[in-house]
Amino acid sequence: MKVVRINPLQASSTNKTAAFFDIQTAEGIVIKGFKLINGTHGLFIAPPNQKGKDGKYYDSVVIPKEAVEGLQKAVIEEYNKAS
Repeated sequence: MKVVRINPLQASSTNKTAAFFDIQTAEGIVIKGFKLINGTHGLFIAPPNQKGKDGKYYDSVVIPKEAVEGLQKAVIEEYNKAS
């Protein structure tokens, strides 16, 4: 997977979203709507999600734990370049 677009947001005390980004799989499939979140323990990625009928949010894309670490590292590197 590779990052194909990253859109850093202006830092804010009320908004924890640091950036939106899209990824492309090895097969060429582009998945849009990921977020880079500035949490209490640093930056982490969050997949696109949708609000269910119960009011809770559910991930639209599931990424294996093994892939999350590498993707998160790549996104943070791209974010630092773009900021």
